[in-house]
Amino acid sequence: MITGIIIGIFLIIGGIKIVSAISQDSTKGLTTGIAIAVVGVVIAFVQPYSVEKIDSGYKGLKISLVGSQRGVTNYQYKTGWVVYNSWTEQVKEFPLYQQHIEYDDQVVITKGGFSATIKPTFNYSLKENNIGDMFVNLRLDTKSIEQGWLKNAIVGAVNDEANKWEVDSIFSHRQEFEAAIVVECNKRLTRWFDVSQLRTNITPPEALQEAIISKTKAIQQAEASEQQALTAIAEGKRKVAVARADSAETIINAKAAALAIKLKQMELTPMYIEYTKASKWDGVLPTTVAGGAGTFLNVK
Repeated sequence: MITGIIIGIFLIIGGIKIVSAISQDSTKGLTTGIAIAVVGVVIAFVQPYSVEKIDSGYKGLKISLVGSQRGVTNYQYKTGWVVYNSWTEQVKEFPLYQQHIEYDDQVVITKGGFSATIKPTFNYSLKENNIGDMFVNLRLDTKSIEQGWLKNAIVGAVNDEANKWEVDSIFSHRQEFEAAIVVECNKRLTRWFDVSQLRTNITPPEALQEAIISKTKAIQQAEASEQQALTAIAEGKRKVAVARADSAETIINAKAAALAIKLKQMELTPMYIEYTKASKWDGVLPTTVAGGAGTFLNVK
């Protein structure tokens, strides 16, 4: 930008001089105007100053390239438009918002010596106040750090954590496994980074996959058998309860019937029987009476 501004200024000055020389028919003035324009172009291309804009969401570092420090500790945080001498200074931008990273397949070793393949993906953000310290120690820009130092740290944390877990336990408790890795990563990177949303996308070897599938099926079958046994026990208890209820009902009905008979027997006194006969007799004696049988109704 500064180069363009300088060229523009000298071209304008030289152009005015040339136009004036032409109007006055002055060869000397014409030569002077052309010289001014040429000198301006040369100065514009050799001058050391540059301007760079630090966009919103970024933090800039203005780093000294000369002196005894040579950028090791001599830096300044910058935002907005930054003017610097490109011969003696350097400006670098670092993002403050979350970055998403996906790494290629990596092999890790789980507890027991089984290998597994991971393809880690995660989000990270830089700690704003520690960006200068990070540059002093790593001397790299963000993209270089992502594919070098940060990648080694993440894969190392995954590998070290995987060494603590049985391979089948990893797949049975993947969420807890990955949460433990995030904790480990943040322990190692807490000085400069915050890591979140990590996914290992871990896959076991083919032979181990088959073993895990077989084990899972066996567990499911055992659980199904146990459930069937519990169902059978419950059904048996239900039948016993029904039988007891039916038996109780039968006993209750029998007792009720016996009590009814007993009550009827108590009611059937000789006098009551005679009364019943009398209330049902129409007053006509039978035409034939067996000998010794007596009358139908005890007239006494």
